[in-house]
Amino acid sequence: MSMSDPLGDMLTRIRNAQASRQTRCKAPASKLRENVLEVLKREGYIRAWRTEEVRPGVRMIDIELKYSEGEPAIKEITRVSKPGRRVYSKIAELPRFYNGLGTSILSTPRGVMSENEARAANVGGEVLCRVF
Repeated sequence: MSMSDPLGDMLTRIRNAQASRQTRCKAPASKLRENVLEVLKREGYIRAWRTEEVRPGVRMIDIELKYSEGEPAIKEITRVSKPGRRVYSKIAELPRFYNGLGTSILSTPRGVMSENEARAANVGGEVLCRVF
């Protein structure tokens, strides 16, 4: 059975793993997911991630979750742009999330980047998700 929202599936796997206090979770690999995970790592929401080949042609991403004093580093992670309703934003119109404490992850013409990186590059795009 095919999946209609692969990125949303990965975010749900992360949310569920942190709710059950697991240190790692796995998700099927794709370039978009890897780029989003790289942004999460740069912003300090996860410890690390790596891809592993399960069998020829099938790769999985192993995500190492981050905790601070027993509390998850990700308090909230929500999908904004969904397959049924894509959300695009100019960088000037992108609202601050939790007064700048949270961050939005955007897919821009220059690649997947965080809200702060997009503001510095002055480029907008599709708002993939928000993390706090």
